Amino acid sequence: MGRVLDEMKAFFDSDDWNTTELEEVPNVLRMGFRGDDAEWRCYAQANEQREIFLFYSVAQLKVPDGRRVAVAEFLTRANYGMLIGNFEMDVNDGEVRFKTSVDVEGTTLGLPLARRIVYANVMTMDRYLGGIMGVAFGGLEPREAIARIEMT
Repeated sequence: MGRVLDEMKAFFDSDDWNTTELEEVPNVLRMGFRGDDAEWRCYAQANEQREIFLFYSVAQLKVPDGRRVAVAEFLTRANYGMLIGNFEMDVNDGEVRFKTSVDVEGTTLGLPLARRIVYANVMTMDRYLGGIMGVAFGGLEPREAIARIEMT
């Protein structure tokens, strides 16, 4: 194990997250999260070579091919001005995720920093997931979906 992975595990243990190490992908932990209206998978990754901690929330949906352009517009609108993290969509299969990360080269990850990175991530996914679903499956227009979310 490496330093970043050890620090990552220390955070999740201290915060009572139920994690599973992925055997097929080194330095990655998988866990679930329940937001206000949905559940999704999360992945914590330690890039030991570059000393980076990455955290992903992955929506439990695949955007249909015919709605990917609209969801891409929604995600671009959501990302604009976002201070911590960004949304990503795999245009090949429609997977949507939110990523936060921090470079810890020359320092430690530490529990307070890990907590900020992880909780900023899941709270952002929770805030925007309904809009993603509305655009992907409900025919909602991206501009309207963003306006509903960001006005609250």
